Amino acid sequence: MNLAHLLVRAGQGQGSETAVAVGATRWATYERLAQRSAALAGALTGRFGLALGDRVALVQHNGPAYIELIWAIWHAGMVAVPINAKLHPKEHAYILEQSGASLCFSSEDLATGLAPLVTGLTELRELIEVGRPAYEKLVDAEPIEVIARAPDDLAWLFYTSGTTGRPKGAMLSHRNLMTMTLCYFADVDQIAPGDGILHAAPLSHGSGLYGLPHIAAGACHVIPESRGFDPAEVFALLPAHPGIALFGAPTMVKRLVEHPAAGAADTRNLKTVIYGGGPMYLVDLEQAMACFGNKFAQIYGQGESPMTITALDKAAHGDHEHPRYWQRLASVGQAQSAVEIRIADDEDRALPPGETGEVLVRGDSVMLGYWRDPETSARTLAGGWLHTGDLGALDEDGFLTLKDRSKDLIISGGANIYPREVEEAILSEPAVEECAVVGWSHPEWGEEVVAFVVVAPGAEVTPEALDRACLDRLARFKRPRRYRFVERLPKNNYGKVVKAELRTPDTN
Repeated sequence: MNLAHLLVRAGQGQGSETAVAVGATRWATYERLAQRSAALAGALTGRFGLALGDRVALVQHNGPAYIELIWAIWHAGMVAVPINAKLHPKEHAYILEQSGASLCFSSEDLATGLAPLVTGLTELRELIEVGRPAYEKLVDAEPIEVIARAPDDLAWLFYTSGTTGRPKGAMLSHRNLMTMTLCYFADVDQIAPGDGILHAAPLSHGSGLYGLPHIAAGACHVIPESRGFDPAEVFALLPAHPGIALFGAPTMVKRLVEHPAAGAADTRNLKTVIYGGGPMYLVDLEQAMACFGNKFAQIYGQGESPMTITALDKAAHGDHEHPRYWQRLASVGQAQSAVEIRIADDEDRALPPGETGEVLVRGDSVMLGYWRDPETSARTLAGGWLHTGDLGALDEDGFLTLKDRSKDLIISGGANIYPREVEEAILSEPAVEECAVVGWSHPEWGEEVVAFVVVAPGAEVTPEALDRACLDRLARFKRPRRYRFVERLPKNNYGKVVKAELRTPDTN
């Protein structure tokens, strides 16, 4: 079972159909995309001499190269390591080192900041800038046949932050990703000939993962010319591409609804908006459905069970006559077809409907474990269940409502931010004696990062200095939006900071 056969199949059966478009312009047919990926696979094995199972990293903005490379990596029997382009170069370098990547393909602007940091990495052989003539020469390599892979062979290292603040690599197999692909058709949405997906969200995460079912269906992958999310650009592109699906965080949906062009935009070609990655407030969902109609599907997943825990499809969104319609609309839906969900107490005992506990998941979508971290893997997969760290409750019909997220996790704009890594950056400033970072509710971003800072006696520090300390070590989106200088932090009898007392916004 090698996922690469999905592209080979599309190249044979839908060869003349548009596989990738940049803006409104066709970039490649399926026949051409399959040919380029097979040639790039040949370059990986021939030009670079990589072996079965070697890791190949992608540090790139959205673009056609992202799509052809990830399928080339699988074609050659290797492991893709997509890395969030928004991360700080030091965070990129850490993931490259931890994953043991042999090659890294990077966008030109990102390579500039990354190059000085990767020279000493032990396993990285080369940093390659896509779009350069040297990259295009790789497409002239001799194509190779798809390398056979077993279902449980590693396909994608999905890096997600852990409670220590260090990213962890969730090991996703070919079976995991094929399961996700089939669950999309069974539980999320249908893809008809001529449909497409607009990649306004990062290809390193959910939008890229949902590229798999769209490749399987021979659909068009539309890359915005901005390479990211711009509401005006999204509205401008819709008339050019029929049957468009769009995956995004709830904050993206909110920005679309509130954009001045929303009211007059031609959205007839917008087929489905799949949202996930953060809480969707009911009032925002009502406004979105009033604006665009019943075109919404929700998914709940984690990197450890990619996009595949629950789904709330368009039928459920539109079932206004159901007596528990509003409760269902506030839920994250039912278990997807290939997984089981259990709500468990602190000793992993199953709880009855209506009671709140940790959400546990098992099934063929659940990861193999964490890369080079057997101890955390054993804890997270104890008893054969993925322990999500999320709290929720199931109703009698199997609809899951999330009550809270992992204890300290902040989700801002659909991105996961762990407080400890922000706290460590702030504590690097000598004037800071203590700090605690929490999330405050925010109407647009879901949550904003707030830092409570205790300054050392006799010392002084400004918010600007703390910002510099964060930006020297972290991606910009992780830095606090507010700093609160306090005399002391609330603590319990054991000396542990009680963050619950800091999570209620003040009025200043």
